[in-house]
Amino acid sequence: MHVFYTPDIQSHTELPEEEAVHAIRVLRLQTGDEVTLTDGKGNFYRAEISTATNKRCLVNILETTPQAPLWSGYLHIAMAPTKNMDRTEWFAEKATEIGFDELTFLNCRFSERKIIKTERIAKILVSAIKQSLKARLPRLNEMTDFNKFISQSFNGRKFIAHCYEGEKPLLKDIVRKGEDALVLIGPEGDFSEEEVKKAIENGFEPISLGRSRLRTETAALVACHIVNLQNQ
Repeated sequence: MHVFYTPDIQSHTELPEEEAVHAIRVLRLQTGDEVTLTDGKGNFYRAEISTATNKRCLVNILETTPQAPLWSGYLHIAMAPTKNMDRTEWFAEKATEIGFDELTFLNCRFSERKIIKTERIAKILVSAIKQSLKARLPRLNEMTDFNKFISQSFNGRKFIAHCYEGEKPLLKDIVRKGEDALVLIGPEGDFSEEEVKKAIENGFEPISLGRSRLRTETAALVACHIVNLQNQ
């Protein structure tokens, strides 16, 4: 089943140009063919193509199907982007397939990447919700300074994963079903000790993701999977 992302479909019954080109030129769909659409806001649509040209694809909506939430609670992952962007993009794709709600990139003291363009990440998120048949697109935020981010309010439990010594219960043992969760994942060089201290002062709970030392993108994916499984 081919799914097309149409965020404005309720007010504008035309596929975005990139989706239209894929439907008409690549898949060679024609007038009268049925397609499945999602607005990324929780709805699927069964539609019929009414007009098909080289760059335009208009549709008639036949049926609207709201998708029930696939997990309870709200999961926000905040991570320092990796030096190699391929790894960050890999995380974005796989985490979307598993399921989360919001992604923020952090500028930390030891971050090797201080600037990130989110346009490509946004496209990866769209592709991943279509592939995994999800009707909700995760929220994507721009790079944010670590100290500024941890001072923002969040209605839920806040966790920070780090590699320093100290009491750090396993995330799987303390996160509870249905509660909102925000998880911080540091850069390849980890958070600084001062950043960990400030996070704890702002209500973040130190946690462990297991005995193995994990890459940044792996740690973020493990955290995503743990919380998602708890909320099934």
